[in-house]
Amino acid sequence: MFKHLQAPTTGEKITYHDGEITVPNEPILPFIEGDGTGPDIWRAAQRVLDAAVEKAYGGERKIQWFEVYAGEKAFKKYGEWLPDDTVAAFREYLVGIKGPLTTPIGGGIRSLNVALRQILDLYVCLRPVRYFEGVPSPVRKPEDVDMVIFRENTEDIYAGIEWAEGTPEVKKVVEFLQKEMGVKNIRFPETSGIGIKPVSKEGTERLVKGAIEYALLNGRKSVTLVHKGNIMKFTEGAFKSWGYDVAVRDYRDKVVTQRESWIIDNQDRNPDLSVEENARKIDPGYDMMAPDKQAEIRDEVSGTLALMPTHGNGQWKNKLMIKDTIADITLQQVLTRAGEFDVIATLNLNGDYISDALAAQVGGIGIAPGANINYITGHAIFEATHGTAPKYANLDKVNPGSVILSGVLMLQHMRWTEAADMILASMSKTIANRVVTYDFARLMEGATEVKCSEFGSALIENM
Repeated sequence: MFKHLQAPTTGEKITYHDGEITVPNEPILPFIEGDGTGPDIWRAAQRVLDAAVEKAYGGERKIQWFEVYAGEKAFKKYGEWLPDDTVAAFREYLVGIKGPLTTPIGGGIRSLNVALRQILDLYVCLRPVRYFEGVPSPVRKPEDVDMVIFRENTEDIYAGIEWAEGTPEVKKVVEFLQKEMGVKNIRFPETSGIGIKPVSKEGTERLVKGAIEYALLNGRKSVTLVHKGNIMKFTEGAFKSWGYDVAVRDYRDKVVTQRESWIIDNQDRNPDLSVEENARKIDPGYDMMAPDKQAEIRDEVSGTLALMPTHGNGQWKNKLMIKDTIADITLQQVLTRAGEFDVIATLNLNGDYISDALAAQVGGIGIAPGANINYITGHAIFEATHGTAPKYANLDKVNPGSVILSGVLMLQHMRWTEAADMILASMSKTIANRVVTYDFARLMEGATEVKCSEFGSALIENM
């Protein structure tokens, strides 16, 4: 199967069927240690993951690690930045983990991370963000941050469909837009670069379904669709609409939209409320609306009242809440009202901004885990969310938290929750004891600064 690699002789493959993962007691898991600080943080992370599995299951379970190559190490070894063997290993064994990778300079692959996501169609970028007590934070109440971001990974501007200013290609695109499509509002057509932003119904639905199923499985209270649909009506606005549609179509008995909750709560409080009176309560501008818009609101109320047997009498309070918010106000509210957000589903660029902004509230991307997942095929690559930091390479200095917590995500994905919980508890205890790497130590009074490897050892001791 492989041109250069040799898979472990012991262990078995993880399998995935109809959304259900089956994990043997000795799963084979491919890993890429990463570039720059990657080897340092991977060594620490691997020890922590192995120790947690050993302690949680008394030796009955064990990970069979399978090193595969990408980035600088792959280039030096095989003359390729992303060998076919590496892609084949992740494809065959479904679940794996990686450290940070260098983006090649010059032409070809724009980003190895993006390449892996696109090749394996890893359409969900999963970014949980939570606070550990004692971590330095720039906000007053970082403990309110406990969110999981489902960032769409394959569409939006990250699809990379763009043409550079001044090229023959961009001139063709501008000419087509102006002459064939009647576009008048390209302000400086002669000096503009042009990018295309695809957003599909299929891409939206599979992302939102993943977010809803994650929320239901993990006892979360809400899924918020974050968009800029007030401006980009047919892309981000469609994302919002399609998200609501799939929620009420496929999960009707398990969800309630925010507007539905208002209507049902109004009726619960006053069973004699007429449809029109309820419409006025949910839309204060109802009396100023055109007749056709008023009729639309009344139809919405009537349709929602049909849910009273399953959602009325307060039953809606036990359902998963589906709501939406505009992207720019979201970036304000995750600072001022973080407790109102739980699971977030959003497009690629919004998710990029939001996940890094949230990470800053809880200590930075040094301890921010990440994953790229296809919930249909079962392929999943868990990864550090930070860069390679080459100036710290081989110094045994940097925080291994991002890869360790990405490993926790991986264990949770494998349903090895006992081992995952053990690492989380140990991380909380170690940081609370102010035993931290330099990035936190310089911001914490009375901290004991430890090396990357020593932080891993402290986690193992505190399990």
